[in-house]
Amino acid sequence: MRHITSKVLLFVLTFCMITVKLSAQTTGEGKISGKIVDAQTNETIPFASAILLDRKTKVTVKIVQTDVDGAFTMTNLPKGVFTFKASYVGFQTMVRDSVSISDVIKVVDFGNIKMKTAKGNILNEVTVTAPKTTMQLGIDKKVFSVDQSLVSEGGSASDLLQNVPSVQTDIDGNVSLRGSAGVRVLIDGKPSLIAGGNIAQILQSIPASSIESVELITNPSAKYDAEGQSGIINIVLKKNKKLGFNGSLALSAGNRDNYNANTSLSFQNKKINLYGNYGYRYGNRLGGGYNNIDYIDPANPTVPTSFADQLSNSNDLNKSHNLKAGIDYYLAEKSVISFSTGFNLRNEDENELLSIDRLGAARNPIELSRRRNVENGDGKSLDLNLDFSQKFKNPKEELTFNFGFSQGDNNSFQVYNTNIYNSNGTTVNDLDVQQTDRFSFNRNYNAQLDYTLPFGKLGKIEAGLRSQIRIAESSTYAEELSPVNSQFNFNYALSNEFNNKDQVHAAYVNYQNQVNNFGYQIGLRAEDAALDTRLGAYDINSNLNYIPGRVAYTRLYPSVFLTQKLKGDQQVQLSYSRRVNRPRGWDTNPFLDVSNPLNYRQGNVNLLPEDVHAFELSHSKFWTKFSLISSVYMRQTNDVIQRIRTEPDANGITITTPQNLTRSINSGLELIGKFDLFKSWNFTANVNLYQSKIQGVPAFGIVENSGFSYNTNLTNNFVLPYGVTLQVRGEYRSREVMAQGIRKAMYGVDAGAKYDLNKKASLSLNVRDVFSTRKWQMQTTGTTSVVDFSRYMQGTMANLTFSYRFGKTDFGFKKTKKADDQGSRPDEESF
Repeated sequence: MRHITSKVLLFVLTFCMITVKLSAQTTGEGKISGKIVDAQTNETIPFASAILLDRKTKVTVKIVQTDVDGAFTMTNLPKGVFTFKASYVGFQTMVRDSVSISDVIKVVDFGNIKMKTAKGNILNEVTVTAPKTTMQLGIDKKVFSVDQSLVSEGGSASDLLQNVPSVQTDIDGNVSLRGSAGVRVLIDGKPSLIAGGNIAQILQSIPASSIESVELITNPSAKYDAEGQSGIINIVLKKNKKLGFNGSLALSAGNRDNYNANTSLSFQNKKINLYGNYGYRYGNRLGGGYNNIDYIDPANPTVPTSFADQLSNSNDLNKSHNLKAGIDYYLAEKSVISFSTGFNLRNEDENELLSIDRLGAARNPIELSRRRNVENGDGKSLDLNLDFSQKFKNPKEELTFNFGFSQGDNNSFQVYNTNIYNSNGTTVNDLDVQQTDRFSFNRNYNAQLDYTLPFGKLGKIEAGLRSQIRIAESSTYAEELSPVNSQFNFNYALSNEFNNKDQVHAAYVNYQNQVNNFGYQIGLRAEDAALDTRLGAYDINSNLNYIPGRVAYTRLYPSVFLTQKLKGDQQVQLSYSRRVNRPRGWDTNPFLDVSNPLNYRQGNVNLLPEDVHAFELSHSKFWTKFSLISSVYMRQTNDVIQRIRTEPDANGITITTPQNLTRSINSGLELIGKFDLFKSWNFTANVNLYQSKIQGVPAFGIVENSGFSYNTNLTNNFVLPYGVTLQVRGEYRSREVMAQGIRKAMYGVDAGAKYDLNKKASLSLNVRDVFSTRKWQMQTTGTTSVVDFSRYMQGTMANLTFSYRFGKTDFGFKKTKKADDQGSRPDEESF
């Protein structure tokens, strides 16, 4: 542990040394400023790249990004003659060839730089002079462009998220942000009904190749839905941004029967934008591990077993079709109506073999058995969205409306075959067979109205209304095989119905303004929420009796953001927001899952929502070849939800159920750095150091637990000769405390390479978990038992992907070169 901690400290010191060194390299008194806007709509373009090159040597002198209002400022510039370029994906690069900084001219103001939609064919639009920015910083979110992630080619959204700084996924595909669960995951800014809203299955169903970017909102403002304990992750799917007819195709094949296919077609002119994406995923995941229980009190006569060792091997086959299509129609120059639809069809076949040995104090056999769990599941979901956007004479004034409807269902059939072949050292042949049929239906309605009004020169007011209604129905029908007549009989104890209706009605207002270099945003969101449940339980006579439940509350969620721009392309931001994490779905369904014969799982219909207060202080600094975002944060969660395991009963069986504890506090320091030190090599590094503290709850036998943890990852990108690019990524997660134990450390390495066959086609190869080291391990400690758990999925996975791009535009025109344009590219234009 001491050795690992010293490595982390060395890493942090290296960050600081490079920061000081690069800061010292910036000298001069020159200044260049301006604002980048869309020439067609006059809208500002946030996060565009402004680049200053030495006109003679072509060496990059400075790179900055535009802020949320499209403005940029380059300071501390030396004297000389430079070439200035402004670039953004989907637009022509705007060039000013001769820009002078001297004793006479120290300040240059370009005013509004109007960028035009990219002309020429698709290749010119993709191959812009400046590479696409992989990390962008907004006032309340970070945007990571992931469509060039080589190590995720051929994988799922779950695989891709492992490559995003601050994000982690566990063995079951659950997502955490900065080491904390309770993340709100959205698809294109909206909740998805894939697999009934089950985030893990949503991420497994979406091919990584269909994702353009991932937005992280670690401390959301009042404008956003208040749900999400640790923040919001918004997955943005690819959408057409090019004029004319364009398309792409990607085919992947991997070991262990893993295949992906993704294709997209689009057409756009000045009036309409048509687009469609189709993805197919055939994913075969192998898994295995152990779950060993040590019963601390073997003298208790009611628990004769001293040890229980479980070994598992599993094969999980997922097949999914993912379709997204839409149309944007320009009713007028500033009026756009859009319709989009998404459809997901999926099938899952899981086969797991469990070896279960119950042993006495001398590790003598009490009961030895083999169990096979077979589950066949299928489901489908449909998402429909109608959007309208109206802009006004003032480009910052806008009215938007969205109505969304989603519907989906899921079916699964499980069969558990348990063969007991040894009892107290005697050979036996007992067979226990159970089968469970489960069905769920989900329906969502969402309506949202947002209005933005400019206020003064730099201020604006945002206000909106939102209503969301989620309806879910599920039923479980369990049977067991009778040893007397070999027929299946109804098991009323494991059968139930569970229905719920979740409603959230909200209104918000945000005020944002800037005084010189100081900006502030103050917001307030009011939400009225109600979760109505109805549990149908069977009695011994198979009669269904319903028990209603209700959790309702009205809360105010304030947010404050204070931003100070400093010299040298840096800014400091202090923020506070109140959040909520609402229980639903599996967490509230009291259905008893007995797939693990020694550790049952069950939901809790009486769960209360978590109340979260989040504070964050962040600093960002951009140099010519280096950018650094550092954040200090603290998050207090009241009524925190944790999965609690009961003590073993007389049969050695425990039950894990989510419960409301009292309070947890997470605080930490996060560093995200992007280095472009050489033309052939750049890398992104992320370090998150945090302290977790969970208060004790005597009612559940939980004592206060706290501990220090950290995780770090490093993604390297290399440009090699002959059109080859290489990406290598490594991550390490340290030990972390939980309410009833610890999660052990884990590390892994991924690598990928891409070769451009020509200007339209490429071939890429990646290997995930190169050394097969990713294992999720935990130790849970109770009063009378200790559980050691270890599980892996997949191991080393390799994928070969072929990509092809095609298309052309019918709206291009030939442009006569000017004298200053002779060295420019076809997708560049002087301004």
